[in-house]
Amino acid sequence: MFVPSMAYPKPRQNGDTVRIALHTHVRADRIDQYEAAHRAVPAELTQAIRAGGAQRWTIWRSGTDLFHVIECEDYAALLAYLNEQPVNAAWQARMAELLDVVHDYSSDGAAAALPVIWEL
Repeated sequence: MFVPSMAYPKPRQNGDTVRIALHTHVRADRIDQYEAAHRAVPAELTQAIRAGGAQRWTIWRSGTDLFHVIECEDYAALLAYLNEQPVNAAWQARMAELLDVVHDYSSDGAAAALPVIWEL
């Protein structure tokens, strides 16, 4: 399940990256398949993610909870770019079988980022 953000980070004007945190859930009976899929992410997909502006995308799992941290210049632009990529559509169709809630790549999806509460 995506938790809506109360304060979506705006793109930085100076080209600095922003970190976007997301919280999703894998289906309890699909954890092994989810992890196996991520051990073999297609090179074409990682190239598309980078071409869309992401420098880093990390996913952690605790039980069925998935925590993502994405570093990019503009999260909304990244989603818009990926939403147009056939390789991402194929990947998301695969993930839809494994997740309780799929990632929203529409313009509304940018609001799914978790709000920053504190930062050192």
